[in-house]
Amino acid sequence: MEINLPLVAEGKVRRIYAADEQHLLIVTTDRISAFDVVMPTMIPNKGIILTQVANFWFDRLSALIPNHMTDKTLSDYLSAAHCLALKDRAIIVKKLKPLPIEAIVRGYLVGSGWKDYETSGQVCGITLPEHLQLAEKLPTPLYTPSTKAHIGQHDENISFAETVALLGEEKAHKIQQISLTLYQTASAYALSRGIIIADTKFEFGEDDNGTLYLIDEVLTPDSSRFWPVDLYRVGHNPPSFDKQFVRDYLESLHWDKTPPGPTLPKNIVDKTAEKYQDVASRLMTQ
Repeated sequence: MEINLPLVAEGKVRRIYAADEQHLLIVTTDRISAFDVVMPTMIPNKGIILTQVANFWFDRLSALIPNHMTDKTLSDYLSAAHCLALKDRAIIVKKLKPLPIEAIVRGYLVGSGWKDYETSGQVCGITLPEHLQLAEKLPTPLYTPSTKAHIGQHDENISFAETVALLGEEKAHKIQQISLTLYQTASAYALSRGIIIADTKFEFGEDDNGTLYLIDEVLTPDSSRFWPVDLYRVGHNPPSFDKQFVRDYLESLHWDKTPPGPTLPKNIVDKTAEKYQDVASRLMTQ
């Protein structure tokens, strides 16, 4: 259904529209991406689950940092038909200036961090103790920022010094500290619900006064690596609740990780949808 608002940006999963001069409409689709390529196959209700989970975390973490949420509703800007079509997958948020980095926090040694450690003994230039194992909990969580990539391009890890050059020293340190605090606070809660947050990313924006806000999405199965506590074993890559399941399937194919992505079979789609719903239920069910 065509939305009669100016399209500001389109990411791998989200479409962003100008609602008015101070607000944006964010619509989260059912698209899924892997290796920075959007797959041609949708995951049913994925956009709704991502929106619900992100909103849950925005509310839960609001005492630590302000966020982009508002009290505006879809009906303030859209027709009744559009509101019905976009129900639960669209929100009205503050229009802020996004900062040009992704704030990644790693609590466990896995993924690209593990590959880095195997070859260099470091993760993103940070030297770690010897003899750590795959999926081992790190002595302290690591802040490893990256650039923001456009569709079809890859994020690139950058040093803390490079974030200082981009943002200024005070802002760079503030983002580092709040990112670590958000991760540790969320991890403690998730652990009480049977979930390990192995790593995640945060994005930030600021208003005209320079006030820092948490924006975009937060601690969703798209932006985080979630593991079930009961299946976690050091030395093994645990089964995950997130889109790592899709990545693992794609790794089994003879695909060069360039567009177009392969069509996902029904069993992979169904299992992925089940994993997204499982993590949402565990986190949000009282």
